[in-house]
Amino acid sequence: MPDTPEVDFIRQQYAFAAHIRDPRHQPPPEGIEDRRLGIYRELFFNNIENFLSNSFPVLKRILAPSAWLALARDFFAHHRCHSPLFLEIPREFLNYLEIERGERAGDPPFLRELAHYEWVELALSVAEEPPPPSVEAQGDLLAAAPVLSALAWPLAYHYPVHRIGPEFQPQAPLAQPVYLLVYRDPADEVGFLELNAVSARLFALLQQEPRRDGRSLLRQIAQELAHPQPPQVVQGGAEILEQWRQLGIVLGTARPPERPRE
Repeated sequence: MPDTPEVDFIRQQYAFAAHIRDPRHQPPPEGIEDRRLGIYRELFFNNIENFLSNSFPVLKRILAPSAWLALARDFFAHHRCHSPLFLEIPREFLNYLEIERGERAGDPPFLRELAHYEWVELALSVAEEPPPPSVEAQGDLLAAAPVLSALAWPLAYHYPVHRIGPEFQPQAPLAQPVYLLVYRDPADEVGFLELNAVSARLFALLQQEPRRDGRSLLRQIAQELAHPQPPQVVQGGAEILEQWRQLGIVLGTARPPERPRE
């Protein structure tokens, strides 16, 4: 392609962007004062780093300052975002950690799981709420089919990510995965619950078989556990369902279909 003012301008733009992203390895474009470039280098990187700091505060606190800045710098230099939206940057950072970066010396073993856990809170806080289904808000959760909120997401991790911080950094995975439930309540506040074997299985069944009543689901769980007293499982499950209703995880019970008028 012959040199023209337009082509030269495009080359300058690419050289400028490459240098701003990775000033250590990409030379600055010609004819621009380094003091001016320094303003852009600092402005662009600080903007991204600040957004990552607000989105992944625990991850930042557990890493040494130099390690955190190196991580943010590597993401800024090498990852190609596919969305122009600032709210998508945490998802892009997670893609970078999970797909592109790979494991590196000095990384905590739970790095990607912790990042995912922190991303979920932001993702759920801005998730669009679908139209609410038609439910009986105070319906009998045992006699009818409980209806789950679309803003309740089950999670499973090999590390207890909800407890990780500067004072607690496990170096080996758990013998059994930890099951968590993240939800957005009616006041649009995000909360987390740790699930046990019964509540994790109950949530899974509610997702898989949304038309079954709560009592039959709990009886199935009691049978799967070979529990000697199934009524105790049903009673305990009823309390779980009621707690979930108070938190907005369960919206109520499905309305029976209307009978056609004769």
